[in-house]
Amino acid sequence: MVEYKLVISEAAVSLARTVADPQAAGFLGKRVGETIGGELIGAAGYTFRITGGTDKSGFALRPDVPGARQTRLYVGDGFGFDAPRDGMRKRRTYRGNTISEDTVQINLVVEQKGPKPLAELLAAS
Repeated sequence: MVEYKLVISEAAVSLARTVADPQAAGFLGKRVGETIGGELIGAAGYTFRITGGTDKSGFALRPDVPGARQTRLYVGDGFGFDAPRDGMRKRRTYRGNTISEDTVQINLVVEQKGPKPLAELLAAS
């Protein structure tokens, strides 16, 4: 059974919702940066963009790593690492950009608003 925690950001407000099968199955194979319809989570009229997430170990989904594999990258200041000194680099673990069974949290941003407020739609379902 697949279950995801969705964190949906709309302007300055973030909403959290948990989805399980069969709704969660619609997210399998989607990639960071893809757009999905709101019908998938019960928010008809809305469209969302996947901006990231985390896996079961807490490692971030990185948009430039293909697939759902876990990998270690040598990174500088930026995504997932804040270098305390200029020029410092460090090896960090990341997960690929594809949502799989190992993904726990998915971050979404509202691309297009629907007719009803999002908080009302998500509270009702």
